[in-house]
Amino acid sequence: ELMNDGGFDAVVIATPNKYHKEQVIQAARAGKHVICEKPVAMSVADLDEMLAVAKESNVILTAHQQRRFDRDYQTIKTVYEQNSLGDVYLIKSSLYGYNGNMHDWHVWRSEGGGMLFDWGVHLVDQMLYMIDNPLKSVYADVRNVINFEVDDYFKIILRFENRVTAEIELGTYMLSDKEGWFPRHWYMCGNQGSMYVDQFVPEGKIVRTSKLLTDVTNEAGQYCGPTRSFGQPDEGTILTEALPSVCTVPEEYYENFLRAVKGEEKILVTPQDMRRVLAIIEAARESAETMQSIPFE
Repeated sequence: ELMNDGGFDAVVIATPNKYHKEQVIQAARAGKHVICEKPVAMSVADLDEMLAVAKESNVILTAHQQRRFDRDYQTIKTVYEQNSLGDVYLIKSSLYGYNGNMHDWHVWRSEGGGMLFDWGVHLVDQMLYMIDNPLKSVYADVRNVINFEVDDYFKIILRFENRVTAEIELGTYMLSDKEGWFPRHWYMCGNQGSMYVDQFVPEGKIVRTSKLLTDVTNEAGQYCGPTRSFGQPDEGTILTEALPSVCTVPEEYYENFLRAVKGEEKILVTPQDMRRVLAIIEAARESAETMQSIPFE
C-alpha cells in the first residue's frame, strides 16, 4: 500500500542487507526513486538486476555513501587533490575496535552481515572517490577473528595504474593502550612529505623535512641503537604544517539526491560507482580465499 501511494517521490531503504534487492525492485516498479543503505546489493549480479529495473522504471537508484562527506576523509582528499605531498605513493585507511563489537543482524551471514558489508563498502568507496585512476589489482586478507559466522577483520590492498597503493585495514578486535589508538586513522606519503589524520573529527599534521638527504655517501643521521638509516632526526629536521580546514557535512549527500531527483544535477553516487565497489568486495573475498592477488580491470 505504501509503494502505491502517490504522495511521495522517493524512499530510503535501511533494512538488513538480504532484503535490499527485493525492496529496491518493488520501489522502482512503483516509480519511486531509491536511496538504499549500503551495501546496495549482496552481489554484482543482484545489483545488475536492480539497476535494470530502475532504468526501465526511469527512477534513480543510489547507495547511501554519505561518508564521502566525513571531515577526516575530506581532509586527506583535499591534500591529495592539491598535490601538496608531491607524487603520492601510499594511502592508508584504518579503523580499529576494542571488543569485537558487532550488533544485531550484522553477526549473521544469512542476513548479509560482516564488516566487509558494514564498513568495507564505505572505506573502499572513499578510496575510489579520491583516487581517480584505473584500478589494476586487489589483494586481501579477510578473517573471522572472534565472530563465529562473519568477517570481523580485513586488510585490502588496492594498486592503481598511477602506482598509488591504497591500504585499507579494519579490525573489531585490535587492541592497544596507546593514546588515540581508537578508532580512525589515515596516513599518506609522497615524495615531498607525509600527513596523518586521526579521529573522525580530524586531528593531525602535514610533515616534511627541512633538509632532504641527496648525497647517500654521507652520514645519514644519528645512531639509534644498531642503525643510522632509521635513527632519530636532528633537531629542526622535522617540520609540520596544519591540516587544511574542511566544512563538509553528511547532509550534502541528501541535498545532491534532492537536486538529482529534480533534474538539476547528476547523482553523486552513480551506478558505476556502486558496481565497482561491489566488484572489489567480491575480488577481496576471492583473494582472501585463494591467497592470490586478483587482477582488476
